[in-house]
Amino acid sequence: MDGALDDPIDRLRRTPVAVDAALAAAVWFCTVLLPSSTFYWQDSAAAFVVGTLLTVPLAWRRRAPVPAAAAVVAAGLLELLVVPNFLVANVAALVMVYALAAYSTRWAAQAGLAVGLVGGGLAALRYWPGGVASSLVPIAGAIGVSVVAAWALGTLRRARVQQLAALAERAQLLELERDQEMRLAATTERARIARELHDVVAHSLSVVIAQADGGRYAGKADPTAATDALEAIAATGRQALTDMRSLLGVLREGGGEEYAPQPDVAAIPALVEDVRASGLDVDLIVEGEPRPLAAGPQLAAYRIVQESLTNVLKHAGPASRAWVRLQWRPDALELSVLDDGRGASAALLSADGAPPDGDGQGLRGMRERAQLHRGRLEAGPRHGGGFGVHAALPYGARR
Repeated sequence: MDGALDDPIDRLRRTPVAVDAALAAAVWFCTVLLPSSTFYWQDSAAAFVVGTLLTVPLAWRRRAPVPAAAAVVAAGLLELLVVPNFLVANVAALVMVYALAAYSTRWAAQAGLAVGLVGGGLAALRYWPGGVASSLVPIAGAIGVSVVAAWALGTLRRARVQQLAALAERAQLLELERDQEMRLAATTERARIARELHDVVAHSLSVVIAQADGGRYAGKADPTAATDALEAIAATGRQALTDMRSLLGVLREGGGEEYAPQPDVAAIPALVEDVRASGLDVDLIVEGEPRPLAAGPQLAAYRIVQESLTNVLKHAGPASRAWVRLQWRPDALELSVLDDGRGASAALLSADGAPPDGDGQGLRGMRERAQLHRGRLEAGPRHGGGFGVHAALPYGARR
C-alpha cells in the first residue's frame, strides 16, 4: 500500500515543472476564470488580465522564484491602479512568498516577506479605506498574518529540503566510505594471499629441488636413497597442494569448503624436520617457557621461520648449517634463523645483476608480517659469513 502511494509521489517529484504549471492553471481557473473570481461581482476585462498576470508566474515559482516574484509584484501594483475591487487572484502573492522562502536565497526570502507585508498594507488602504473604526485594521491584520504564515511554511519547507539534501549527501559519503573500505579490505586480502602463496610455493619448491638434486646424485650409488628422496618430494608436493587448496578456498563462493587449521609455533619443529630431511643441517633451539600467543602472531612466526629456511636452501650454498632459535622472553617471542653459508650476502646480485627474488619478496613479506602484529624484523649478512634473520612478536599485539 505504501509503495503504491510512493510511486505517484516520486513521479511528481521528478517533474516539478509540470506540477508548477498545473498549480498555476488550477489557481487561474479558480480565481480568474470562474464567475466568483472577485468578492464584488464585476465582469471587467482589467480584472481578468490582472488576475491572469498574477497567476501565470506561478508556473516557474521553483525554477526562477525571484523573476516570478517580481512579475507578481508588478501585477499587484497594476491591480492597485486599474482594478477597483480586491481580486481573489491575490492568493498568488501568498504562494510566491512561500516559494521565495522555500526555494530562493535567504535575502530573497526576507525581501519577499517585507514586500508581502507592505503590499498587504497598501491593498487594505486601497480597498478598505474606512479607517480604524471600520474593517481596515482587521483586514490589514488578516493579510499580514497570512503573509507571515506563508513565509513560515516556506521556511519550514526550506529546512526540510536542506535536511533531505544533507541526508542524501551523508548517504553518498557513507556509500563512498563503504566502497573505500571494501577496496582496502580487498587490497589487504590480496596482499595476505600473496604472502601466503609465496611462502607455501617458495618453501615447497625449494624442498622439492633440494630433494631432487640429492636423490639424483645419491641414486647412482644407493637406489634406496633415491626412493626416499622421491617419497619426500611426493609428501612435500601433497602438503603444498593441501595448503594451496586451503588458501584458495576463501576465494570460492559457497559454504561447502573445508578449512584446515593454520600452522603455529608448535608446528615449527615439524617444519625443521622437513627441512633437515631435504639435506640441510639445521638445529632447533628453544629457550624459555612457551606463553599464550594469538593465532595471528603464531602464523607469522611460522611463516618467518619457513621463509628464512627457504632462503637458506636457495642461497646458503652446499654443506651449510642453519640454526633456528625460539626465545620466549617476558614481553615477546623472539625468532632467529642463522646460517653459516654464503647466504643472501653472496646472492645480492644474480648473474644478470638483478636482486634475487627472495630479497625482493620474501624479506619484504616477513617484515610486513612482523609489522602487522606490532613486531619488528631485521635481516642481513652476518659478520664472518652467512645470513641472519631476527624477529620479535609481542604477546599482547592486537589489530
